[in-house]
Amino acid sequence: MPAPRLALLALLGTLLASPALAADVKVYEVPKGAHPHDVAPAPDGSVWYTAQHQGALGILDPKTGQVRQVKLGEGSAPHGVIAGPDGAAWITDGGQNAIVRYDPKTRKVDAWKLPKDQGNANLNTCAFDGRGLLWFTGQNGVYGSLDPKTGAMRVFKAPKGRGPYGITATPDGTVYYVSLAGSYLARIDSASGGATVIEPPTEGQGARRVWSDSRGNLWISEWNTGQLSRYTPSSGTWKSWMLPGDGPRPYAVYVDERDIVWVSDFAANAVVSFDPRSETFTGSVPGSGREADVRQILGRPGEVWLPESGTDRLMVVRKAPAG
Repeated sequence: MPAPRLALLALLGTLLASPALAADVKVYEVPKGAHPHDVAPAPDGSVWYTAQHQGALGILDPKTGQVRQVKLGEGSAPHGVIAGPDGAAWITDGGQNAIVRYDPKTRKVDAWKLPKDQGNANLNTCAFDGRGLLWFTGQNGVYGSLDPKTGAMRVFKAPKGRGPYGITATPDGTVYYVSLAGSYLARIDSASGGATVIEPPTEGQGARRVWSDSRGNLWISEWNTGQLSRYTPSSGTWKSWMLPGDGPRPYAVYVDERDIVWVSDFAANAVVSFDPRSETFTGSVPGSGREADVRQILGRPGEVWLPESGTDRLMVVRKAPAG
């Protein structure tokens, strides 16, 4: 495959004035029709993305702009991807109804399919807990775990049925997930697998994605209300902020190494940043084209990566080093 063209969109716009968010933006093109859904910076400096419509894991070299894609199996339609503690890519594959692992050293692909009696889970995203178990969500009403050492898998019916969506682990290894259709946050007991529902103060908010900050606070994008919400487990309290603009539709949420919160807004075709210290939205990065539809957001120190499923591009926001 010829190396995809590397595009630098210098006139995308700049982040609003904030020393902590001084940044530049670059855009990389991936194969047409890939529909990059989720993205994850890899330990070796490359960037992984799920090519949902092409049944592959994409691998971008940011230095050269070269992209290659690894087929994941028959019927694959990958959704989420994260870098595991073993340095491998861990993928929730809705098409195969399986958890998939890609080893970048051996280039081997392994898959663990959900039990047949579970039916199609519509797998969404995954996260590792403090014990090394991989937890995953399925929008059709399940969540579960996989032990990478033994291959043992547990699948549980979610409270309130359909909806389990975003998932995250706090610094102490506790896993939480949110339910889009069920409009709740849940804490998972890693040993028993039980899920404790934590009701947000706004009814029917459509909690879509969730991410932990360095203190273990949970940040949640509320698709139905247009709010960014924070739940503090230590006190059991909630606080919410409406995204700027008319009719915001917050999809993804990610908290970077400085505890700055990044949220993709489908309505504004932009990703906005929020500073919890000032409790203000401090910047906005517009999509590289119409209906960019940034699905998940992930990053590493100094970089925030945005997969544009609607444009077949990956965007990176590179921030100034901390002073």
